[in-house]
Amino acid sequence: MKLEKSVQITLLVIVGVVVLTLILINSLNPSYENTISVSGTSTIKAMPDIIGVYFNVDSQGETSNEAADANSEIVDSLINSLIGKGFEREDIKTQSYSVYPEYDYKTGTGKITGYRATHSLRVELSADDSEKIGDVIDSGVDSGAGISYINFELSQENQNKYKAEAMKLAAKDATSKAEGVAEGLDKKVGKLVSVSVDSYDYIPWLARDFAGATAAEAKQEATSIVPSEQEISARVTAVFRIG
Repeated sequence: MKLEKSVQITLLVIVGVVVLTLILINSLNPSYENTISVSGTSTIKAMPDIIGVYFNVDSQGETSNEAADANSEIVDSLINSLIGKGFEREDIKTQSYSVYPEYDYKTGTGKITGYRATHSLRVELSADDSEKIGDVIDSGVDSGAGISYINFELSQENQNKYKAEAMKLAAKDATSKAEGVAEGLDKKVGKLVSVSVDSYDYIPWLARDFAGATAAEAKQEATSIVPSEQEISARVTAVFRIG
């Protein structure tokens, strides 16, 4: 039984589309035959260049507005105190803020008993000005804020700089490993097929968790802390052709 001409043309078009699709897929997904996959890692060290002092302001009220207003009063006092000591407004940043109801579940009805407002703040100063930590703590505690913790950190500029350096060293490590394996197989490393960034790790150095500590305790400990170098690590995976 012969197919009608229109059906034959349709089938030819379909076959052509399938062939073109397969060609495109193959071009986008190169063969991984005769390739080697290696992971490169690196770890570099850097001294923190900024200090982050974190405060928590916790307020309660019969209404959400009361709780928010009480919280705002403490935060404004803290900000004004710090500005009066030479800090810039941009040095004081909100980390989180929320106002929510509190419930009494003892009666089984979940009755709202009041509202709570919480405001987490971060005060940033240069690591070269570590002697000012005491002033920051005084401003916070005297205003009614609770000190949470102190971090020694890298500025965003330095994070970007060291991230690029760590990535570069990890890539060089991957290349070196590929060359070593290829040599052991009496092969040579060829064209780079693909590369992916597996991880980049940077964790600020927590100087001390001061939750529950008094202002005097926090000041005494904070001013005696000597920061250490921080580790920045990176890991990449690279695939090379060998031949």
